Amino acid sequence: MKKTIVLLFFGLIYTNSHAQKDFQGMAVYESKTKTPDLKIRMEGNPDAQKIVEERMKKMFEKTFVLNFDKSASIYKEEEKLESPQSQGGMGIRMMGSFTGGGGTFYKNVKDKTYVVDKEFMGKEFLVKDSLATLNWKMEAETRVIGGYTCYKATAVKAASKTDFRNFRPRKEGEVKKEADQPSEGKKTNFMDAVEMPKEITIAAWYTPEIPVNQGPEGYWGLPGLILEINDGKTTILCSKVVLNPKDKAEIKPSTKGKVVSQKEYDETVIKKMEEFREMNQGRGGGMEIRINR
Repeated sequence: MKKTIVLLFFGLIYTNSHAQKDFQGMAVYESKTKTPDLKIRMEGNPDAQKIVEERMKKMFEKTFVLNFDKSASIYKEEEKLESPQSQGGMGIRMMGSFTGGGGTFYKNVKDKTYVVDKEFMGKEFLVKDSLATLNWKMEAETRVIGGYTCYKATAVKAASKTDFRNFRPRKEGEVKKEADQPSEGKKTNFMDAVEMPKEITIAAWYTPEIPVNQGPEGYWGLPGLILEINDGKTTILCSKVVLNPKDKAEIKPSTKGKVVSQKEYDETVIKKMEEFREMNQGRGGGMEIRINR
């Protein structure tokens, strides 16, 4: 009798550990960023102007899929087929790479590391670095998202200088003035009209009913899957969860691209942004972007 109980006990342990090892889930997230009223002017080409305006709006509305297990996850933008006419010029494509899309975001919460493959200005980069550890504050609020009871947590983090979703319009009196230049034919520089905050406040909603230390993008560190992230301008909301899907996803980091740290990648992007800005400074014609406050 004792032998039977012992065998049953170890059988249960094996079954449970095997189930934990094979556990996997999939979550779909909708990301939307509130933007100021952007107006595009393209001299002599009103049709292209409309296309570019629509393209910029779509850049701030994206759908992502998160495949996760107990220790790692892959977060990737859902692929959509777009016509060549809707892709915009170099400036629009450059801005598109700053809005959270593109590449595959792999994070391992056990090792506290992440790997992101990114394409920027025709070059492939493989960003490898340590996950940021946020000082989450547990709040008393609860709500239900997709049938799951969620709890609120807040944190403050440094704003990424290469994530265009973080930009804020400068106040009217803070916009740099181009002194002693006639207004006729003068081109407003978009980057002079915006600024990046030093830090942003994050509100997360997580559910202990799915006990994994995972979430969208680089978010993690809570006792349950994060179903919503809000920083005041960007909201990432889970619209679908499938636990133990029939078709398992391969959760592995990408290996293509030049290996760099996050700091090295940011420095490269900022340098190219400045070069692009100087290249377009003072040019007549072309594309002009204005912010209506």
